[in-house]
This record gives sequence, C-alpha cells and structure tokens, in this order.
Amino acid sequence: MAIEIIGWIGSALCLGAYLLTSMGWLSGKSALYQAMNFVGGATLAINVLWHRAYPAALLEIGWALIGLAALIGLARARHISERARPNRK
Repeated sequence: MAIEIIGWIGSALCLGAYLLTSMGWLSGKSALYQAMNFVGGATLAINVLWHRAYPAALLEIGWALIGLAALIGLARARHISERARPNRK
C-alpha cells in the first residue's frame, strides 16, 4: 500500500509541475519546478522499480537526475551571484 501512495505522490508532482509551467503559473527555471520534477521522478522510480517495470524505471531515474542536476545548477548560480554582490554594511 505504501508503495502505491509513493507512486501517486510522484505522479501528482510530475503532472502538477507540467500543468503549472504549461499554464504559465510557474517558471520552468524555478527551483520549485525542478524540485517537483526531482521528487516526482524519484518517487515514481521507487514505485516502478518495486513493480519491476524497468523501462519506466529508466525514464523516472533519468527524470529525477535531470531535476537534481538543474537544482544543483540553480544553487551554484545563486552562490556565484551572492559572492559577486558587494557587502552591505
């Protein structure tokens, strides 16, 4: 039962991210969008691996890794931007 709930959560996150960006309510470059894809893909990967649906697992693992890479890129860009700002005192 828990594995099915994990799968439903992942589906809702991935579909929600797609809906929000498609409607223009969320930027595809936002951390929230990337986090939704990372967590959604990872939880779906858990579900499909449990069910031994290996082709779908490859898709979901790739989906999660792309989201994770984008989150890391956003964090690095933010760090560089903050370092470039003059100190405010």
